[in-house]
Amino acid sequence: MIFLPRRLPLLLSLNLRASSFEGSFLCPSAASFSTDIIGDTPILVRDFIHSALYHPNHGYFSKRPGSVGMLDKSIKFNQLQGRNAYLRHLGNLYKQNDIAWFTPVELFKPWYAHGIAEAILRTADLSVPLKIYEIGGGSGTCAKCIMDYMMLNAPAKVYNNMTYVSVEISPSLARKQLETLGEVSSHSSRFRVECRDAANRSGWGDVDRQQCWVIMLEVLDNLPHDLIYSENQVSPWMEVWLEKQRDSILYDMENITRVTISNTNLAGFFPRRWSLGLTYIDLSCNNLGGRVTVSLTHLPDLKFLIVSYNLIEGTLPRELWGSALAKNSISGPILESVYAIPSLIHLDLSHNLFNGSVPKSLLEMNLHVSELYKPLHDPLISCCVKILDMDKEDSSLGSRAISAAKRIWSKVFPHPRRVWLPTGCLQLMEVLHWALPKMSLIASDFSYLPDVRISGERAPLVSTKNDGRSVDYKSYLDAKGDADIFFPTDFWLLERIDHHCSGLLNRQLEASSSKKVKQRRTIVLDTASFMEEFGLPSKTRTKDGYNPLLDDFKNTKFYISVPTHNTK
Repeated sequence: MIFLPRRLPLLLSLNLRASSFEGSFLCPSAASFSTDIIGDTPILVRDFIHSALYHPNHGYFSKRPGSVGMLDKSIKFNQLQGRNAYLRHLGNLYKQNDIAWFTPVELFKPWYAHGIAEAILRTADLSVPLKIYEIGGGSGTCAKCIMDYMMLNAPAKVYNNMTYVSVEISPSLARKQLETLGEVSSHSSRFRVECRDAANRSGWGDVDRQQCWVIMLEVLDNLPHDLIYSENQVSPWMEVWLEKQRDSILYDMENITRVTISNTNLAGFFPRRWSLGLTYIDLSCNNLGGRVTVSLTHLPDLKFLIVSYNLIEGTLPRELWGSALAKNSISGPILESVYAIPSLIHLDLSHNLFNGSVPKSLLEMNLHVSELYKPLHDPLISCCVKILDMDKEDSSLGSRAISAAKRIWSKVFPHPRRVWLPTGCLQLMEVLHWALPKMSLIASDFSYLPDVRISGERAPLVSTKNDGRSVDYKSYLDAKGDADIFFPTDFWLLERIDHHCSGLLNRQLEASSSKKVKQRRTIVLDTASFMEEFGLPSKTRTKDGYNPLLDDFKNTKFYISVPTHNTK
């Protein structure tokens, strides 16, 4: 018997006890993609995002291989009058090409890639053969433009001895890259594509201890992230997992206050969502599985909950207690018209011998995905939390006083917290530092995204194209293989992850050698500063002085990281 606190007032009832119903309490409707990819066991948010983007059959980049546009020829910026002329030209390009977006390397080819090539030439040790890895090379434009630049501007031995490797997860883009590079015959012998996931350590084979460069342009924004949650300002962080759930149509019956479906041999999972007006729920003596969650405490008027004699796992939330019992003897079928009674307050059909099943309209379940919160346990999530110093507590007297004040404030004004963690970036950087311990890195991405509708720190933008117009989703769970999911890059955090991953390798090296291991040198530049230093900004300037590369990409940055032995 489980009583709920008296502060919850009293309320309606649907009672279907001890009836010979056929079938299950849960009758799933056609599942959407987001539920199909989860399966019967919960998964982490990063696994959901990875499947939504890269699943070979359902993923966004697999279903829409032409989502990234490729221009037939370079834009002649010097022939455009100014910003308005450029925007009209860009609008026409999008109309002519049924694609989601053009990357900067495509819009500003060859000049964008030439700036990257010049940065490599100025920094690389040219006494050893130049080797470049590009992660997520798109259509191959960056690779072709860089190799063009090396062929025309670098010493002959640099181009003759260079190797360019594209690591591409999409088979269709891998084929496109080979086609693009094949336009210059001399590039073909120096270029190859490896169609695989760069974050999978097994794909790299043996460790390559030669000096090399790694290029990642707009790769970090599409790497899977994890989500952590705290119910208020001081509660511990929890991992967010995703699981399938089925909602009963009872959730939509606004007037119902009592539900009794006991002794009916009903099978399936315990529902997570109910009508807010419920005061009494009896699901005893059935075969219901799953768990009773704290979500039941969100029913403000619930006073009785009876779930005994089921297959429910876990423990009941401590907020729930109470009991009830009732019996009836009714025969015949349950009429579909029951659901059509708008003023239904109490329906008791317990201990009956109904011939047939519960009406579909009454117990039909809608399949959906919901969040599940667990203590921090996943190694990647825990590592990110550690890198961010989110797991540290200051034990000083002043800090203890502040913490006490926060606890009081959180009880009076609780504010849930959600933080997105770049665990995909962490995993990729760990693998790169292991496979290419002497690598230098150039990465470019968005430092912030406008008009993000999803909650949480470093939250993603989930967007799709509908009749040529961009549509932004309110929830990341709405991404069903038809939407792009991209995140802003926290370059301060990227730098910490980079140093952390190289430090893991350094500690391994120090264990077998007394020689001190040198640290890496890193720098973050906004796109304008990078291009003014290494590129030719005059090539992307219009007649009136407007420069879209410098003026319109203020929310993008470059990150350069080199080992000290590779700096002059």
